[in-house]
Amino acid sequence: MQMGRAKRIAELAEAVGRGLLARRMSLATAESCTAGGVAFAVTQVPGSSQWFDRGFVTYSNAAKRQVLGVSATDLRLHGAVSEPVARAMARGALVASDAQIALGITGIAGPGGGSSDKPVGLVCFSWALRRAGELRLHTESRRLGGDRAAVRTQAIIVALEGVLQMLAENTDV
Repeated sequence: MQMGRAKRIAELAEAVGRGLLARRMSLATAESCTAGGVAFAVTQVPGSSQWFDRGFVTYSNAAKRQVLGVSATDLRLHGAVSEPVARAMARGALVASDAQIALGITGIAGPGGGSSDKPVGLVCFSWALRRAGELRLHTESRRLGGDRAAVRTQAIIVALEGVLQMLAENTDV
């Protein structure tokens, strides 16, 4: 991991912690292609046990179904790397945790596994926030460049930036 990106991840993880702590919220992660990289990054922050609830690494489709409740239909119709599956992963992490905000990440880090419609570097993200019985979701896909490590590192950055964005947009919660 390049030094600049490692520093950026550390800064984002600290900012996520401050934002969650200020709102008395906690985070859960549901990760596939990042293999727990976001959970690792946030738990590097001293005191993260006050705002990080848990992380799920659901690399296989079976794990996505069994642990997060991703439907076999979504997996069959859209594939594991899709916005519907990322959304279901984030939603499932909320259901299976005490957190108020969760993220789901699924993608193709490479070097193989890509196709013309789902190239290497395609990563789907979803952020879910629940508070006072309300659920807010944001989902997006990005095409990230570089080798396997670069794709995964960039995905961690995007995921943490997304948590901060969701917190900023939901100051009323």
